[in-house]
Amino acid sequence: MALMITDECINCDVCEPECPNEAIYQGEEIYEINPDLCTECVGHFDTPQCVQVCPVDCIPVNPEREEDREQLYQKYLDLMRQKT
Repeated sequence: MALMITDECINCDVCEPECPNEAIYQGEEIYEINPDLCTECVGHFDTPQCVQVCPVDCIPVNPEREEDREQLYQKYLDLMRQKT
């Protein structure tokens, strides 16, 4: 599953630079996560880095994007191919 940022976000700016896939961006009111780019850090780290640094715990799993670890890893591989 991709992650999402809830409206409890305080725009503290700590999550965006932690994302290795550049999936986090400033939305109109709060930060948002592009689910097509979010791999929950699979391929980069053992745990999602944005969740680790979020001071208000507002980054849950997006229930509308059900992906298992294998699918997330495949998305990671596809993203890495696009970068080269």
